[in-house]
Amino acid sequence: MSITAKDLAKLLNLSEAAISMALNHKPGVSTQTRKKVIESAKKYNYDFSRIKENSVSTTPHGMIQFIIYKKNGAVVSDTPFFSQLSEGIDAGCKEACYYLNISYLYEEDDIPSKVADMVRLGCRGILLLGTEMAEEDIKPFLNLPIPVVVVDTYFESQSTDCVVIDNVQGAFFAANYLIRKRKNQPGYLKSSYPIKNFEQRSDGFYQAVKKNGMSISNTKVHKLSPSMDGAYADMAAILKQGELPADCYFADNDLIAAGAIKALKENGYLIPKDVAVVGFDNMPLCTFLDPPLTTIHVPKQYMGMMAARRMAELIQETASYPIKIEISTTLVHRKST
Repeated sequence: MSITAKDLAKLLNLSEAAISMALNHKPGVSTQTRKKVIESAKKYNYDFSRIKENSVSTTPHGMIQFIIYKKNGAVVSDTPFFSQLSEGIDAGCKEACYYLNISYLYEEDDIPSKVADMVRLGCRGILLLGTEMAEEDIKPFLNLPIPVVVVDTYFESQSTDCVVIDNVQGAFFAANYLIRKRKNQPGYLKSSYPIKNFEQRSDGFYQAVKKNGMSISNTKVHKLSPSMDGAYADMAAILKQGELPADCYFADNDLIAAGAIKALKENGYLIPKDVAVVGFDNMPLCTFLDPPLTTIHVPKQYMGMMAARRMAELIQETASYPIKIEISTTLVHRKST
C-alpha cells in the first residue's frame, strides 16, 4: 500500500504544504527538506503519478509580517534602498505563496502588546528591519511562537536568524581602493547617528587603513548627519570654520557623500581633482550627481528575497538552527574618484 502526502506530513513532522512544495519541486522549502521528503516518498511507495506539472496550490499559506522598526529617525523608509529591499521581500513571499503585510513600530509603542496581537491574528512569521535597533530593542521579538528573521542587522549575543550586508567587506573595498588610487590617507565622512551598520563600516575602513601601513590616529574624520541635506549643512559648517579637507573620503552612505560633495563644490573644491569621494549603497542618485559617485553596491532586492526565503523555510521546518546570511558587496567605479 502506498503512502499519501498527508501520511508523509505526519511521518516527517512537516506541514502538508511543505510536502506538496517538495514533491512538486516548488520554492518554499530547503534543499535538505526536499531531499528528505522525496527519499521518504520513494521509500514508502508514494504514487508519484499523482503529481502533475505545476500542480502545487497557489493558495497563500498565510501572512508574513514585515516590521520596519523606527527609533532615531536615521531610517527613511521611502528611500530607494528600502523600497528595493521591500520589493525583494514581496517577491520572495509571493514565490513561497505567502501574503505580505508591512507595518511600522516605534520605540515608544507598546511593542510586546502589538507583537502579541500579530501572533494572535495568525501571522506566520516576522521579518524585522533592525537597522535602527539596539540590542535591548530586540527582546520583545525573542521566544515568540512564530519564527523571526532580522534584516539589515544582527546582535552577537542573540541567537536569531538574520540577513545582513557584509558592511566590513564593502568599507574595506572602498578605503583600500582610495588608498591605492590616490596614494594618500583617506578621510572618513562618518554618520553622526549610532547605527550598527555604520559601526561595521567603520571597522572595515580602519582595517584597510591599518593594512596599508597608515596610522588610524592620522585619519581626518567628520561626523555628518546621514541624510543629504544634513550632511551638506554639517560639511558646509566644517569648511566655513576654515578646516581643509582630506585628499579623499569614504562616506558611510551615498546620502552623506552627496551632501558633502555639494558643500565641497560650493567652497571651490573640484571633484575628484582636489577631493575624491566614495559612498556606500549604490542608490539611484549616484548616477545623477556631478560627477557620478563611485560607491559600494548592495544587492538590495536579493537581500530581501533571501530574507523571505529563509522565513518560508523556518515556517515549514519544525526544527532548525539560526543562521546568519551575509550578502557580499562590490565596488562600482564612477567619476568621483
